[in-house]
Amino acid sequence: MSTQALLTPYHKNISLKNRVAMAPMTRSRADNEAHVATDELQGLYYEQRASAGLIITEGSQVSENAVGYIHTPGIYSDAQVEGWKKVTKRVHDKGGKIFIQLWHVGRISHPDFHHGELPLSPSAINPNAKSFTPEGFKETVTPKAMTIEDIKTTINDFKNAAANAVKAGFDGVEIHSSNGYLFHQFFTGCSNKRTDNYGGSIENKTRFFFEVLDAMKEVIPQEKIGVRFNPSMNGMFGITLDEQTIPTFEYIIKKLNDYNLAYVHLSEPFTDVSEVPFAVTEIAKHFRPLYNGTLIINTAFDQEKGNKVIEEGHADIVAYGKPYISNPDLVARFERNLDLAVWDETTFYTTGVKGYTDYPNASK
Repeated sequence: MSTQALLTPYHKNISLKNRVAMAPMTRSRADNEAHVATDELQGLYYEQRASAGLIITEGSQVSENAVGYIHTPGIYSDAQVEGWKKVTKRVHDKGGKIFIQLWHVGRISHPDFHHGELPLSPSAINPNAKSFTPEGFKETVTPKAMTIEDIKTTINDFKNAAANAVKAGFDGVEIHSSNGYLFHQFFTGCSNKRTDNYGGSIENKTRFFFEVLDAMKEVIPQEKIGVRFNPSMNGMFGITLDEQTIPTFEYIIKKLNDYNLAYVHLSEPFTDVSEVPFAVTEIAKHFRPLYNGTLIINTAFDQEKGNKVIEEGHADIVAYGKPYISNPDLVARFERNLDLAVWDETTFYTTGVKGYTDYPNASK
């Protein structure tokens, strides 16, 4: 029996057989007209990784308006629910636990995805990023500032997506409020210049997020809801840190203590922010004292660092991204201290089985 912290069970609002989570990762394999997760591809992919304490799926768009990348599976239609049912069954048959990540990319999209219409965002500000369209990468455009009606519709889209996730057999959902996508756009001054109840003050900039969370609680128990944030993201996806950024996330994390969530999922900085004004360089260490619930941390952890962050009390669970692409048996490799297989980055966002379900299981 291993004594590694990563391999010990976890029981709080969420009960897991180990503390190794599979992080959500876009893989662009739903290359069908209806954007459906299939038994043959996504079903096998997640089943292969069911030894994780928790699988968090790739981002799944909550509506047609929410999409911003090619071949991503949705969770808004009956066909998509039926497709995900096959995925969850395969994971559950292997003793796994799986949450679906609910996603709206906001301005990190392109009119090509919306019949020529502009993507939505809190304010009409171009992120000056790239959108991965059916015709390849294209420059983003100035989005449409969301009306109050757009906001209400989007809140309902997330509520419906959560209800669909329950129908599909998921153990829970994760709100993708991170990485420069729609919620993150509301949180930050560089993308939110609104002067109504959804802009200006920290309370206003976070209002949309909490309205979505409160709406989802009506259709799924809050202990089956996780949320994800990237507080020190800077210079990516159109996000620039300012003096209100970290206080905004501190406000959110503290307020989430009033909820009974499955977890809060945080990312360490994606880039070096040691010289960036207003940044926090050690996210888990900074936010752990502010949150009483279950904390998941990710970004660039290996086995040793994962064990250490749990042992030091800065996080409860560690989510692994790229290592899970090429190591479907990651937990077993940790148990036996085996070397990890190297991923093939050229197949991250292609179609078919290559670089997806064909990585070997070395621990058998």
